[in-house]
Amino acid sequence: MTASAKKILSYLLKASILVLTVLFVYNKLLTKNDSLQQFKVLTSAIGRNQVIYTMAVVVLLMVVNWLLESFKWQYLARKLTSITLWQAVEAVFCGLSWAIFTPNRIGEYGGRVMFLPNRKRIHGVFAMAVGAFAQNVITNLVGILASLWFVWHFLDWNIWLFVGVAVISITFLAVFLMLYFKIGTLISWLDKISFLKKFRRFFDIMGRYNKDELLKVFGYSLARFFVFSFQYYLVIHLLLPTLPFFEMMMTVMVFIFIQSAMPSLDLLDIGVRSFTAMHLFLYITNQQIAIIAAVSSIWLINLIIPAIIGSVFVFKLRFFDRTA
Repeated sequence: MTASAKKILSYLLKASILVLTVLFVYNKLLTKNDSLQQFKVLTSAIGRNQVIYTMAVVVLLMVVNWLLESFKWQYLARKLTSITLWQAVEAVFCGLSWAIFTPNRIGEYGGRVMFLPNRKRIHGVFAMAVGAFAQNVITNLVGILASLWFVWHFLDWNIWLFVGVAVISITFLAVFLMLYFKIGTLISWLDKISFLKKFRRFFDIMGRYNKDELLKVFGYSLARFFVFSFQYYLVIHLLLPTLPFFEMMMTVMVFIFIQSAMPSLDLLDIGVRSFTAMHLFLYITNQQIAIIAAVSSIWLINLIIPAIIGSVFVFKLRFFDRTA
């Protein structure tokens, strides 16, 4: 392919990504989302300053959340190449633009690693997988423990069934944690699968991180989890100030855990999020409209606004960069 043809194709790809982002956002945000209107109606009965201050903090926490992810990505990417914090920020936000119109946010991998040199991009997917693994460990650890509390307090399970599920769950968590901090063991298992052997040199990227480095990545992931959990607290407390803190937070953690386990498409799963939250929070409140409005506002702030910001960085992508 000639240089001019590559340049034209590159512009077409960038334009396509931008158009898809704009269309998806417009379709879901401006034409089909009644939950945000419900949020506006609910907050109209609350003091204006309280709403402004609370939502300003929630937006600030969104920035903190993705800044932590940028620090984590910069730290993970250093095994491949040196990138600045700003380059990590650009990559993270651009990845979010790709994520919103791809199943299970898989496009986030593509959008992020495109900021790496061409020959490091496939390796970057596996470096990014280490960060995703850490985030999944945190979500499963907190979510399963919260789910056990939820089942014990709200569901009428037979005691032996509960004990059996608890033992299986804790065993699963122990194995999950072991595999993360001994990721080399996981790689050796994968290497025994014949059709995966040809990817060994990419899996080996994951094995380059020692325990101290994995612990630091784990710390970034834990901080992110508590940041977006606190966002839920702030918005739900704004709308339902009498809801008990502990019960609310445990239910929030169960909700995050369930959402992480469900296949999704960011711009299409707000209905699924609302349905899940509505039925889950029914155990602690009958104010379902407020819960749906809270979940929708968090979705907008944490995913849609960053995706819009990320679309600005799409034009910095280098699809045919041949540098090492």
